[in-house]
Amino acid sequence: MQISKDTAITLRLKVADAQGQVIQDGKQPTAYLHGGYGNLIDTLETELEGKAVGFKGRWRLSPAEAFGERDETLMQTIPKTNFPPGVKVGGQLEGRTADGREAVFTVVKIKGPQVILDGNHPLAGKTLDIAAKVVELRAATAEEIAHGHVHGAAGHQH
Repeated sequence: MQISKDTAITLRLKVADAQGQVIQDGKQPTAYLHGGYGNLIDTLETELEGKAVGFKGRWRLSPAEAFGERDETLMQTIPKTNFPPGVKVGGQLEGRTADGREAVFTVVKIKGPQVILDGNHPLAGKTLDIAAKVVELRAATAEEIAHGHVHGAAGHQH
């Protein structure tokens, strides 16, 4: 079997930034549904297309090939009174950007009565070194395709 649309893939995925700081160590398997469901960086999906169990690859991805460049317009400062008690740095919440797009924001700083949010992906602006090994392939179930992600071991749990 080869990787193609609607294939459930299990990988060992090691990710580090350009300075060698490990972001994901690859010890735990990662499962995703292949075929444009947004479960894996598009560049990696393209590289894995047609590969089989046992394939190993290494890539250095520029920010544009990975999670994009940082966009400072995605930074927002909101009054702390707009948040429930207990808001903490590192917390995440869904919201809208200035132009109305849905985004996930991370609380990056609380400065007196202000909360500073960042709508960038945490790895935006970073060059990434990625090593992957394909450890399992199978046809996705109809339910996984409908939900847009893999279920079960190393996948999404409902």
